[in-house]
Amino acid sequence: MKVCIAEKPSVAKDIAKVIGATQRKDGYYEGNGYQVTWTFGHLCTLKEPQDYNKDWKSWDLNFLPMIPSSFGIKVIDDKGVKKQFKIIENLVTNTNVEEIINCGDAGQEGELIQRWVLLKAKSKAPIKRLWISSLTEEAIKEGFLNLKPGENYSNLFAAGQARAIGDWLLGMNATRLFTKKFAPPKTVLSIGRVQTPTLAMIVNRQKEINAFDSEEYWELKTIYKTVEFTAIIPRLKNEETANKGLAFVKNREFEIINFEVKEGKEKNPRLFDLTSLQVEANKKYSYSAENTLKYIQSLYEKKFVTYPRVDTTYLSEDIYPKVPGILQKLIAYQPLVAPLLTQPIPKSKAVFDDAKVTDHHAIIPTEIFPQGLNIDEKRIYDLVARRFIAVFYPECKVANTNVEGRVENEDKNGKMNNVDFKATGKQILEMGWREVYAKDKQDDKKGEEEKIMPIFEIGEKGPHDPFIHKGKTTPPKYYSEATLLRAMETAGKQIDDDEMRDLMKDNGIGRPSTRANIIETLFRRKYIEKRKRNIIATQTGMDLIDTIQDELLKSPELTGIWERKLRLIERGEYQLDTFKAELIEMVTNLTTSVKKSYYRPIASHVIQKVDVKEVKPKKEKEKIEIEGSTCPKCKTHNLMKGKTAFGCENFKICGFIIPFEIGGKKLTPNQVFQLITKQKTTKIKGFVNQTTGQKFDAKLVINPDYTIGYEM
Repeated sequence: MKVCIAEKPSVAKDIAKVIGATQRKDGYYEGNGYQVTWTFGHLCTLKEPQDYNKDWKSWDLNFLPMIPSSFGIKVIDDKGVKKQFKIIENLVTNTNVEEIINCGDAGQEGELIQRWVLLKAKSKAPIKRLWISSLTEEAIKEGFLNLKPGENYSNLFAAGQARAIGDWLLGMNATRLFTKKFAPPKTVLSIGRVQTPTLAMIVNRQKEINAFDSEEYWELKTIYKTVEFTAIIPRLKNEETANKGLAFVKNREFEIINFEVKEGKEKNPRLFDLTSLQVEANKKYSYSAENTLKYIQSLYEKKFVTYPRVDTTYLSEDIYPKVPGILQKLIAYQPLVAPLLTQPIPKSKAVFDDAKVTDHHAIIPTEIFPQGLNIDEKRIYDLVARRFIAVFYPECKVANTNVEGRVENEDKNGKMNNVDFKATGKQILEMGWREVYAKDKQDDKKGEEEKIMPIFEIGEKGPHDPFIHKGKTTPPKYYSEATLLRAMETAGKQIDDDEMRDLMKDNGIGRPSTRANIIETLFRRKYIEKRKRNIIATQTGMDLIDTIQDELLKSPELTGIWERKLRLIERGEYQLDTFKAELIEMVTNLTTSVKKSYYRPIASHVIQKVDVKEVKPKKEKEKIEIEGSTCPKCKTHNLMKGKTAFGCENFKICGFIIPFEIGGKKLTPNQVFQLITKQKTTKIKGFVNQTTGQKFDAKLVINPDYTIGYEM
């Protein structure tokens, strides 16, 4: 008897049908020499802290860091999970078992799920691996004819274990460490290996935007033959200079000094990996990364597309003979497909490259054309189908035009001076692959922006209409889900070029299959929020990142290095034990450092909104004892009373402020005076955490950076 284990019941049913296991039993199918059972995703997980040491159940700084001598797994505490595990355990330990066929999801997480179950069940039967890129009947049959030895995927399992252990070591220890050191009661500061650097990227962008001061600028422009030209000079900082420039070129002839038209080609778009599909769906339909993953996973399980959790945009060369058959089955796209089938499909290295394919190839349609899709699934399928068609079309041919003009003027000394202008444009000569997107509104918008230039002759002259354009500098853009996914893929670096992005993927943070969940986790924990398409860091998220002083925890680049090591483990070029030892050393050093730290974070998540304008007394006689006190920060100016706070009278420079109300508690003059003279109050009862609504008691303190914090 051969036992097959799939990752979910629906997949087990498909496999059982193909291999002839048609008898339904309790928790499995049987027939034709096979038993086909399933998991529900994870049935097993790493043990929790208290499973290693009963003292570790308590969130206590004295018990950190928690470093198990060896990591163990356990069955998840759920009635349904336990029942299904027992069924699998009985099947795989039966003495009649000839071999076990791992039919789990063909990726790192799928390998980990199945191996943990087999380890926990203490199965001793030999393991084979079913490795397929789609769930069609043809793919399943072909996969069973080409089963691989289970040991071929040992490195993949090791990488999965390394990832899980790394997340446990950092997540369990750092979350408890920062929560107990810095958080108010009943509040958890969640720290994660990928979550925290992702949040740090959003917070840093938020700070850049908040700190940005917009500046006005003026540009000298002119219209000649309906074409807008811009002066080739730096942006002008004041209107007076701009008007002088305008006067200089006014009533003078405009001369063409250079005219170039260069024909070029626009490369075809690349096939989709999961991240690029999520990016495109977010740009075009505002779909979240999580929803796009849900829709494409559904299409995969319905057998309409290939395996989606991939990080390559290439196809393996053995797919090439199947391409015409797949194109022919794209029934609704035949007007676009027909021109391709009149001649051999091109076998370009930009599409077919075995060296660029790892476990799976790019996402493409299968030979089964879909029926009965909902609107969201239709949209995602359309993206995949059109991209698959577009890569086999000719390149788009364009004409790039560059025109330079000049206005000359004679100064008082008879010397000729000039101002040069420039304009550029692009014209599509042959649509090529753009034909596939001819009716696409997004591409139509791009088309409207293209400037079709008239023909110019070098040396021609004529009148023109100069003018001044007034503009403002703009801050960096907020992240959208699309740009955040790209930033995660490239460890925070802004890279537009596809080939350069490919080189960065090994150092990206997270995996294609996990990035959507990371973003959703940040939303769920209210560290970030969405306003239209913009992702905004909340005050809670900003406070968390400001609290973390260790750059290792929040650096995308350093986290990218860990990700690269996980990929090296997957390839057998790095050892799990080495990776684990490095993480243990990092967690140990981090714990020691934070425990010794006297830094207290700003209590901004419990402080009500305050008036931070410069405070000045209306009359000198209105000063009271507090107002006459010297500012504890600058030690030069006095404290003055504003509408909602006491603040340094030199507030714009010094910045010190004590709100009248903190955490729902109005401070008494005596409590404020204690802060000023002793940098600490006696314990105050009844603060209210504005995020959770929980009450707690604490002392108010002036932190070393002169923000107001609290001490339990």
